[in-house]
Amino acid sequence: MSSNEMKSRIILYVDMDYFFAQCEEREHPEIKGKPVVICVYSGRGGDSGAVSTSNYEARKLGVKAGIPISLAKKIAPQAIFLPVNMELYRTISDDVMEVLKEYSEKIEQESIDEAFCDLTEKVNDFEGAKMLAVQLKNEIKQKVALTCSVGIGPNKLIAKVASDYNKPDGLTVVRPEEVLQFLGPLKITDLVGVGKKTGERLNELGVKNIADLSKLTADELIREFGHAKGIWLKQASQGIDDSLVKERSGTGQIGRIITLKENTKDLNTIYDAIDQLSNDIHMKLQARKLSFRSVSFIAISQDLKIHTKSHTLSASAKDPGTIRDHAHELVKAFLAEHPVALRRVGIRVANLEEEKGQRTLGEF
Repeated sequence: MSSNEMKSRIILYVDMDYFFAQCEEREHPEIKGKPVVICVYSGRGGDSGAVSTSNYEARKLGVKAGIPISLAKKIAPQAIFLPVNMELYRTISDDVMEVLKEYSEKIEQESIDEAFCDLTEKVNDFEGAKMLAVQLKNEIKQKVALTCSVGIGPNKLIAKVASDYNKPDGLTVVRPEEVLQFLGPLKITDLVGVGKKTGERLNELGVKNIADLSKLTADELIREFGHAKGIWLKQASQGIDDSLVKERSGTGQIGRIITLKENTKDLNTIYDAIDQLSNDIHMKLQARKLSFRSVSFIAISQDLKIHTKSHTLSASAKDPGTIRDHAHELVKAFLAEHPVALRRVGIRVANLEEEKGQRTLGEF
């Protein structure tokens, strides 16, 4: 191992592949391999709204995030169009994040489907990080039945750019001595934080790729983009990023969901599943020394509609009995209102607090 590697931080970035669409493919195996488009409907009726994301089959046909649903249907009339199902995606995201927590104590969840992990204390070098990443990808595939793309680098910037380098189901490792060679040929907009307008202005200045950008002086960049952005562009073009991996809000819940052996509205069968989930969630709370303030019951009916029912506690709790008892009440109340057969059931606890300081995770 080189002295360069010994001094370097080792940061891993996980980016779930076409996450919303992949979640839908997992739930409905019959649509896998077909173009799938996830839509945010505006509520005005018809096809009013925009595409949230699509799988690779739909992207090959020209369906991109942000375009109107009506346009997407003209481009790919054969595609399967589904509404965004955030409850399902959040629950699956929780499962992914729980796997990540087995690999690193320092995790920063960037969004519902992306996270940084600091591996500096976990592995000796980048080769060790690569082996760990292979193991992590396999575990996510086994436990969550989804693929992800992983980037590993000496800082957050490089790890994130690397995760996007080889998709889907990719793994890209960039060692400290490879940073400039890796970044050089990439488009300027491949740098996280460089948008379309900045990219266009840099093109006007004769900058075609990150290697060109790195040749501009800090003064030239400050003149064009202001002090803060100019300095950032100069550092980013050289692969410099000192920002730390910090836990942030968005990790303040733990959820589990399970598929029942058969569609049912039998209370005792559902209670049995709820008891199992309650114990699972309690073990996760115990491992992270957390208490909770709210319990939610998630019901997915046989027509695949998702319903949730929640209860907020008057004081924090951490025992499995409280999760179980409130979940049972929520199940009973839900089935009284909606006497439908359920296909899947889940529980989520939220408003998590650390047992010692009683600070909510959202405050970090």
